[in-house]
Amino acid sequence: MTLILRLLLLVLLAWQPAAAAELKLATWNLEWLTARPAGDPVLPADVRPKRPEDIELLRRYAASLAADVIAFQEVDGPEIAARIFPPDRYTLHLTADRVVQRTGIAIRNGISFTANPDLTALDFYPADARFRLRSGADVTLDLPGGKLRLLAVHLKTGCREDPIASARPACRTLREQIAPLQGWIAARAAEGVPFVLLGDFNRWMDGRDAFWAALNNAAPLVRATASHSSPCWGGGGFIDHLIAGGAARGWMQPDTLRVLVYRETGGDWKKRLSDHCPVSVEFRVPD
Repeated sequence: MTLILRLLLLVLLAWQPAAAAELKLATWNLEWLTARPAGDPVLPADVRPKRPEDIELLRRYAASLAADVIAFQEVDGPEIAARIFPPDRYTLHLTADRVVQRTGIAIRNGISFTANPDLTALDFYPADARFRLRSGADVTLDLPGGKLRLLAVHLKTGCREDPIASARPACRTLREQIAPLQGWIAARAAEGVPFVLLGDFNRWMDGRDAFWAALNNAAPLVRATASHSSPCWGGGGFIDHLIAGGAARGWMQPDTLRVLVYRETGGDWKKRLSDHCPVSVEFRVPD
C-alpha cells in the first residue's frame, strides 16, 4: 500500500462516526404498590392492595420491558419495589419521602450512578398534610461516554387538560410545581450536563400547552411522547413522559417510543395491575 493510500485510509477512519451505546429508559406508575393491608389508615378507603399473584405478574412484565433504567411511581418503599425489580437485575434508589406513593429509579446492575439530593421543592404542602406531594428522585448515571442526569417525578394529579392558569386547586398546585422543575432544568443547562426528566407528569402537553412552554423556557427540550397517543387501556393522551435536554436531545431516538400494553383486559385487571402502562424510549449515548 502506497503512502498516499495509507493517508487516505487514515482520513476515512477519522471521519467514521463515534461509536454509541443503546440505553433504554422507561417510566412506569405502579399504582399504589404496597404491602399494607386494605383498610390501613394511611391508605384511601378505595385502594385495594395488589395480590401476590398480581405482583408476580408485574415482575414478569418488568422483565419483558427489559429497560436499563426505569423511573417508577406510587411505590411504598424499597422492599416492595424489589419484588418488581429484583436485586439480581437492578439497584434501587427511592426518595426519602414519608409517603406511600414514593418515587424512585431502578438502575440495571453494571451501570454506575450517583444519587443526588431529592428535589424536595416539588412538595410544598404543610408538614401535617394527610396526603403529601412527591419529591423528585435525582441520579447521575456514570456512562462510558460521560454523565447523564435523570430526574424522576410524579406531579400533582387533577389538571390533565385544564388551562394551567385555571383557579382549580389541582391546577394551582401543578402550576406551583413548575418553578422547581424550571430551576432544575436551568441548573443542568448551565452545567452543560445532558439530562432527562421522566415520570408521571399528570399532564397532556401537546398543542400550545402553557405547562410545556414553561418548561421549555428554562432550556430547549425534546419530548418522546409529542404528538402521540397511548394505547394503554383503550388509548388516550400521554401523561407519562420522557423529556430530554442538553446533548441528550440528540441522543433520544423518537422512533423507538414504546408502550408495553398488558395482555390482560377489563376493568378488574386495570385495578389489579396498574392504570398506567410502562412507557420507554431508547437513547444512543456516545461511548
